Amino acid sequence: MSFELVARLDRGGFSLDVAITAAAGEVLAVLGPNGAGKSTLLGILSGLLRPDSGHVRVGEHVVTDVEAGVFVPPHRRGVGLLAQQALLFPHMTALANVAFGPRAQGVSRSAAEDRARALLADVLPDVPDLAGRKPSQLSGGQQQRVALARAIAPEPGLLLLDEPLAALDVDAAPAMRSLLRRVIRDGKQTAVLVTHSALDALVLADRVVVLTGGRVAEQGPTRDVLGRPRSAFSARIAGLNLIPGGWRSGALHTSDGTVVAGRGEASEGEPAVAVFPPSAVAVHAQPPGGSPRNVLPVRLASIEPRGDVVRLRAAPRTGGPSWLEGLAADVTPAAVADLAVEPGAELWFVVKAAEVGIHATS
Repeated sequence: MSFELVARLDRGGFSLDVAITAAAGEVLAVLGPNGAGKSTLLGILSGLLRPDSGHVRVGEHVVTDVEAGVFVPPHRRGVGLLAQQALLFPHMTALANVAFGPRAQGVSRSAAEDRARALLADVLPDVPDLAGRKPSQLSGGQQQRVALARAIAPEPGLLLLDEPLAALDVDAAPAMRSLLRRVIRDGKQTAVLVTHSALDALVLADRVVVLTGGRVAEQGPTRDVLGRPRSAFSARIAGLNLIPGGWRSGALHTSDGTVVAGRGEASEGEPAVAVFPPSAVAVHAQPPGGSPRNVLPVRLASIEPRGDVVRLRAAPRTGGPSWLEGLAADVTPAAVADLAVEPGAELWFVVKAAEVGIHATS
């Protein structure tokens, strides 16, 4: 089913004011920093929160309309929820947990249990005796798979996924991600996925909405948003550096007057961003010679091992522009040894213009 949410909610100094839609069978990923309003958004969709104004429609049914006084309770909305924790009923078997939703809808015990067995066989085909186990007898990954079966057992028109992989270990998460893709995307299930993972969004979602401060900062097809980010958060989650500014005279000009050269263009005076990967940054302990196009004087904030490379995280020097905060360079361990620097050292980040993409944000 499709859904439409247009709502405003004010709580304790925080305000959520959004308008979001999804087509039937579409998976929408919602990204954003902590406190951006992601959980509030899910609460309004599920009926756990009442907005101060606006409406929510799931399929052809209006489930919230503040002005009209309509508020359908959570259990009658046709909305399912899969959270970070499985939250299975501890006194029930896996079979009873999955059959609970259909039974609550009035389905007969035998029909509900038949559906539950089919779903358990689908999500855990290698564990034939799973149905009779209680949650305490299951691993964390198995519990989350049972929770997925329970969420889809009532055949919800809309499925809400609240960071469903966050609590899983590194071995269980990839298998669960593949299962979610098969069950949700291939099954044409309309879903809203809240996640901090670019990989989850790329694998599972058709579109992305980025929330910042309770507002939609950007939205669009997943690969467009993560490949051409227009906000600092989406750039960070996509593993890219982003510099905001405006397009003037064939280059990006930042608020402090720094000129960033790159590929791309926008209308004269239009807001724009420069985006480039940490791997494109060369790091110098002394001012670089020659005439490189983009030279950024920074202070080294941190040194972070990341597999085969080392990430050097930047911060502004005293009096420097705030947009330098968090810029990253990925270099080899040998390069770090040659630099012989520690956090607090002054460095120069150098980026070739050919490695920088510039695109408009308006």
